[in-house]
Amino acid sequence: MTKKIEGMAEIEEDENGKLKIQFQPGCFDSFEGTQEELDEAIAMITKMFEDGTAQELAQEVDIDELMETDPEMAERIFQAIARAEGEDLDDNTPPRTLQ
Repeated sequence: MTKKIEGMAEIEEDENGKLKIQFQPGCFDSFEGTQEELDEAIAMITKMFEDGTAQELAQEVDIDELMETDPEMAERIFQAIARAEGEDLDDNTPPRTLQ
C-alpha cells in the first residue's frame, strides 16, 4: 500500500508491514538546522509513523486563527502549499540544499 502526502512524502508499507517513508525533494528546504538535526528529525518522523503517534497528533488547523497568532508560520504553510502545487514563488528565498 502506498500513500502520498502531496508534495511532502510517499509512505509505503512492504509485505512485512514495515513502513518506508520517502521524502520529496525540497520537502525540508525551509528547515533551519544542521544536517545532524535534520537527520534526527527525519528519524523521529519515521518512528512516529511506525508507532502510530503521528496519526494521534494530527489535528486540523484554523488558518485564520493561525494568521492572527503566528503570521510567519501561516506564510510558511502558504508557501509550502504553493511549492507543492508547482507554483513559481517570487519570494526571493533561495532553496537550501542539505547534504
